[in-house]
Amino acid sequence: MKKYQGSCHCGAVRFTFSGPDIERGLRCNCSICRRKGAMMTAFMVAPEEISIEVKADALATYEFGSRIAKHHFCKQCGIYPFHQTLRKPGHYRINIGCIDGMDPTQLPCDVFDGASL
Repeated sequence: MKKYQGSCHCGAVRFTFSGPDIERGLRCNCSICRRKGAMMTAFMVAPEEISIEVKADALATYEFGSRIAKHHFCKQCGIYPFHQTLRKPGHYRINIGCIDGMDPTQLPCDVFDGASL
């Protein structure tokens, strides 16, 4: 497992997590993911494998539909660094664009059909 770190744009939300090498990403076609346009990690991160640091209550959460998925974003800069998944509640997918040293435009990606759920 490799150790990664990242943050939102302004740095008020920082995180570190462990996971395999990131060689491809995942996009989803559900209504919120289409609008966000973020490329996420293809693997899920267990809650014990991620550490999240938040300054001044900057982390907010958006829920809709079943309210199982938790879409987290920074209240200061608006960036969406990660979410807790619908398919495995409590586990995270990370926005690859928020991971230090990663460029999601350089990775191949798969598409998950979240619109059909």
